[in-house]
Amino acid sequence: MSPQLLHSGKVRDVYADGDDLILVASDRVSVYDVILPTPVPDKGKILTQLSLWWFEQLKDLVPNHIVSATDVPEEWAGRAVRCKKLTMVPVECIARGYLAGLGLEEYRRDRAISGVALPEGLVEGSKLPSPVFTPTTKESEGHDEFITFDDVVAEHGAGLSGRLRELTLAVYGRGAEIAARSGVIIADTKLEFGLDADGELVLGDEVLTSDSSRFWPADTWTPGGPQRSWDKQFVRDWSLSSGWDKTYPGPEIPDEIVTKTRDLYIDVYERITGNRW
Repeated sequence: MSPQLLHSGKVRDVYADGDDLILVASDRVSVYDVILPTPVPDKGKILTQLSLWWFEQLKDLVPNHIVSATDVPEEWAGRAVRCKKLTMVPVECIARGYLAGLGLEEYRRDRAISGVALPEGLVEGSKLPSPVFTPTTKESEGHDEFITFDDVVAEHGAGLSGRLRELTLAVYGRGAEIAARSGVIIADTKLEFGLDADGELVLGDEVLTSDSSRFWPADTWTPGGPQRSWDKQFVRDWSLSSGWDKTYPGPEIPDEIVTKTRDLYIDVYERITGNRW
């Protein structure tokens, strides 16, 4: 029997195949929760291969959902993984080491992010005194919303919530340390966890990719404004400069922006892993 489609997300499609799932990363681009009509060639393969590299670097910190990177239908080779079925925890687990994006907006309003108080005087691109756990809701429709750690505890209990925070910060810390060796700053990242059949907390979905993280060149990092990026921020910035209002349908991406986006994803993949694409 061929795999059965269970869910089609903004970027990934999930199929059931026997006791396993097959997670397929498409070339779709989603910004501000809207799928843009223009794909970026090879994007899904780059995200998948970078995630697999990171899962290997992190396997002593946290178990992951990978069963096989090769036992997948041929048409999805390179962009799909066979993985365990997990009961996903409906929390976006975000670690921030620098001030950017929605975290910056929250800080400007409250001098805090997700209830975590931060010092006065920080600016866009500032390095935080130490990385912080700033969870959000995980919405199937609409925008995710900031929640506090206490909100997570109220919903999921102190034990599981504490482990989510601990593992999120541990993964971010390990990732930031490894990336720094290649001149890459990981400003922030979002992770997803689930519980396996034995009740063990497992890292799922993708990890430390250009879709789930902000990657900045260390040699040009200057607090006080937007940073150069090797991630989806490039497409976000272009989409806003086009006059788009962040509502469906999104604009077609021009060829030169598609090419530049692909080049950025490949560049940071090669820098971090040391592998040629």
